[in-house]
Amino acid sequence: MYLAHTAHWQFLGLSLGFLAWILTMATAGLNEWRLWHVDDVSVITSGMAWVGIWKVCFYTHVLPQTEFCRRISMSDSFLPVEIPVAQVLMVLAMICGLAGSISGGVAMRMVYFTVEDRRNIRLVFILTGTLYLFSGSCSLVPLVWNMNSVLINSTIDFPPEYYLPVVPVRQQVGTAIGVGIFASILMLISGLLFLSYKYARHTLRSVAPRSTSNPLRGPWTTTAQRSNGVNQGSDNPAFLSEEVSC
Repeated sequence: MYLAHTAHWQFLGLSLGFLAWILTMATAGLNEWRLWHVDDVSVITSGMAWVGIWKVCFYTHVLPQTEFCRRISMSDSFLPVEIPVAQVLMVLAMICGLAGSISGGVAMRMVYFTVEDRRNIRLVFILTGTLYLFSGSCSLVPLVWNMNSVLINSTIDFPPEYYLPVVPVRQQVGTAIGVGIFASILMLISGLLFLSYKYARHTLRSVAPRSTSNPLRGPWTTTAQRSNGVNQGSDNPAFLSEEVSC
């Protein structure tokens, strides 16, 4: 028996989860987490710098590179705690999102295709939903934390080789945070959709046993018991009556 009619919402959840995983990877790679507006344009000629969780970039006409970028890592002591935490949690979110998508694909295969053992369907759906929820939570925490740091104008004491001022004129929430929050919400919705799957066990229990009767015995044939104990079909009396009337 197929259970495809019981998992339409979960199929939607798998699509949303896979899309959210792609957006989460894009968020982790984007530099536009924080937009720093500076008044000294002697080096930062664009007047704006992009501060991400992996590197800092800005456009300049003074330095050899038109787009100057410096990498940042967890070992840098000048970083605020929310940036190293974001590095760890975003990587963890990407790993759990990938594992959730694989587990969701296995769950959909178990539902949409015939499998002999369906006792573990519920467990696979729970595993997928848990992975999606954990992935969404891991990405949402650093995103909200960094957004709050931008809103309160928290500063970063960059070394001189970064060519950035200690205090910007103003800060702005970057597009990466907006994309990441959207991806986190999609991931959480996907997890809830998979955890809400509760029809498999009920459907399996309600499956009626297959009939073992003879499929050749229908409404147009009757059987007669002979003395030797062998069933033999006989003509329907309705057809005999029509022949006599003719």
